[in-house]
Parts: sequence; C-alpha cells; structure tokens
Amino acid sequence: MLRFGTDGVRGVALTELTTVYVQCLGIAAAQVLNGGTWLIGRDTRESGEVLESALTVGLHAQGQTVQSCGVLPTPALAFLSARRGVPAAMITASHNPYSDNGVKIFAVGGLKLTDDVEASIEASLEVALADDPVAPASNATADVVVDAVTEYVQHVVSLFPAGCLAGVRVVLDCANGAMSVAGPAAVAALGAEVIVMHATPNGTNINAECGATHPASLVHAVLEHEAHAGLAFDGDGDRVIAVDNEGHIVDGDRLIALAALQLQAEGRLSGNAVVVTVMSNLGFHRAMQAAGITVVATAVGDRYVLEALDAGGYAIGGEQSGHVIYRDLATTGDGLLAGLRLLHHTHSSNRSLAEMSRDVMTSFPQVLVNVRVADRHPDIAIELANELATAEAALGGEGRVLLRASGTEPLVRVMVEAATDAVAHDVANGLADIVRARFS
Repeated sequence: MLRFGTDGVRGVALTELTTVYVQCLGIAAAQVLNGGTWLIGRDTRESGEVLESALTVGLHAQGQTVQSCGVLPTPALAFLSARRGVPAAMITASHNPYSDNGVKIFAVGGLKLTDDVEASIEASLEVALADDPVAPASNATADVVVDAVTEYVQHVVSLFPAGCLAGVRVVLDCANGAMSVAGPAAVAALGAEVIVMHATPNGTNINAECGATHPASLVHAVLEHEAHAGLAFDGDGDRVIAVDNEGHIVDGDRLIALAALQLQAEGRLSGNAVVVTVMSNLGFHRAMQAAGITVVATAVGDRYVLEALDAGGYAIGGEQSGHVIYRDLATTGDGLLAGLRLLHHTHSSNRSLAEMSRDVMTSFPQVLVNVRVADRHPDIAIELANELATAEAALGGEGRVLLRASGTEPLVRVMVEAATDAVAHDVANGLADIVRARFS
C-alpha cells in the first residue's frame, strides 16, 4: 500500500496509484476529516481527470459534497480551502514526471496534515482496501464546478499595489503545469511585460525539461529577451526558482534570505527568525547569523516548515527547492506569491536581482547525488552512521554531510557541502557508491 511521504501520496499513475486506491483514500479521508464539503483540484497530467473521478466516488460514498476546481495550482486550492473552511484534495505529483501522480490532502483551513492525522487516514485506508473494493463503475462528476483560478488570481493581485510591476520585463516558465493560466494572468495584472514559456500543457509534457527543476531554458530566455528576471514554477505551482538579469539561478535559499532581510528591515520579521529545512546551504546559515537572524531548522518538507512557523509565530520560511511560505499571507508554499514578492522588492529597491542575490549570501559548493534503491530506507543515516562520520571527518570542519531517504521516491539523497567543489564531489560520490553497493 502506498503511504504518505514528504508531501502526500505518490506513485506511478494507474498502476501504483490506482483508481481503487484513490477511491479508498477518498473514503478514508472523509472518515477522518469529515468535512461535509470537499474541494478537489488537479494539475495537468493526463491521469488527473480519472483519478479525480475516483476520489469523488470515494468521497460521495461517505456522504460528502464535492466541488471541483479543475486545473489550478496547489496554493490556490489551499487558499480556497482556508477561505471556505473546508478540506481539500489536490491531485498532483508536483515536480515528478507526467507518468506519476499523487494526492495532497489539506485539512480544514488549507493546512497540511499532521503526522497523527496521516496515520489515522492510513489506518482507515488499510481497512477500506481490505474490503476488496472494485474499480469505480463509471465516471463520477462533482456536485459543483468552481471558477477557482479567477478567484485565486484576484486574491494574489490584491496583495500588491496596483501597477507595482510597471516597467518590469519578466519571463515565466510555467512547467506546462497548473500555473500556466494563473501565473501569467497575475503578473500581467500588476503591470509587468510578461514573456510566457512552457504554458501549453498536453497531459504528458508537465515538468518535461522545463520548470523549477529544469531552469536551463529559462536562463536562455531571460538573456535573449534582456528581462529583469525569470520565474520558473513546478508542476503544481507551490514552488518557484528565479533567474536574475545576468542569467544566474536564484534558488530557494537566496529567495528566503532576501525575504527575511526585507521583513527585518520593515520590522515585520516575527521573532527575528526564519524557518528552513536541514537542506539549506551553510552559506544561508552564515548570512542569517551575520544579520542577527535566528535560523530554525526542520526536517525536509514544507509541512514541517509550516508547523515550525505556527509553533513559533514566525513570518517566513521555506525550502531550498523553492517552497517559500509567507505565513501571514498563505498556508503553504506559493510560487506565484513568492515570485511576485521578489519582483516587487527588487523593482521598488531600484536594484537588479543579480546585485541583490550576490550580496545576500555566499553559497558553499553543494553536491546532491540521488541514488535509486530497491526499497525506501527512512533510517538510512542510522544504518550508515559509521560511513557518515567518516565522510564528515573528511571535510575537516568546513562543510557538512546529509544523508536522507526521499519522502516521495525510492531514492537516497546524499548531500555534501564543502569548501571547494572538488572536495564536495569526492565525498558525495564516495558516500553514494557505498549506498549504491549496499542498497541498490
């Protein structure tokens, strides 16, 4: 049985993540959350509609009313869940290839599920699957269809001064995903000149050599069009990676650092702290220390960042991968909101993004090696404790090593930061070879 990972459940669409599984997940989620009314959204994968239908069947079986939001970004669904006070489910595999799909579930208020709630849903799901269910006999349709994209775009635009991006030329890479309509509409509504790429989804091209995980084409477009900046979203729009006017990639660490310093200057950095995961670059930590900002580190996953934000009453947090959460404005990572905040900040500061990004921090060389393994190993760091200690010792106190199992795929991620790129590669590849030999 597929289980919850870092962000929802994911698997190969219609073989691992079957219609029967999704139907039973709908039953289990309704039993645990019992919202009465549910919102459902999806990204642009070809498997999205049939899985939405299966989820609707499961929710209907528990007497729930279903409102379909169609294709829209995950942060838009979370926003509507919060505004309407109902639970929601997003059918998406985020940055994964089109052949995968998944389900992210939001509790009432647009909040990611806690570990305890996920465990309760998994327990109910096991019971539902054990009852030997059959595949849905027919396509189920929602009780209501909602114009969610328009409502979300209007909301995001309302958070900024009218016309605040006039004179800005920006390239948007929509990853052929859920941000293909909302992203360009919102940025243009604030007065920017928008050049749009990878915004013609066909069901199989989501994230295909484009978007936040493949920004090379965006770098080329920013330079070709002499744009002030570029923004690359992932397939479901909850993360963003920027490209500056000189063609350099601006990752989540730099975006969060810029946001934290801006909030600090405005006197709005609650607790004078920022929340990030253990993946954030050592250079980020040193930059925040120099600014007198406390760094709160969590496990990987934006839901853990959100939990820490709420526990401490903090204002800003996120992940190196591009999830950025402005907690006073959103309940989850929102690539569009974070991108607009960045564009507005740079434009109003009369400084280029390249200049601001260079000044905010100096990154340590970081190497990430993904090793595919036969089975998931959540305790991989414990299993290889001696090897991990040896790798860390090789860095001589100038860097760090992180070994963790992916929460969404059968991968072990080996991350090494070091004083030089060569040392980082040597240590990372050596540790990856050990993982490969032991667990592949």
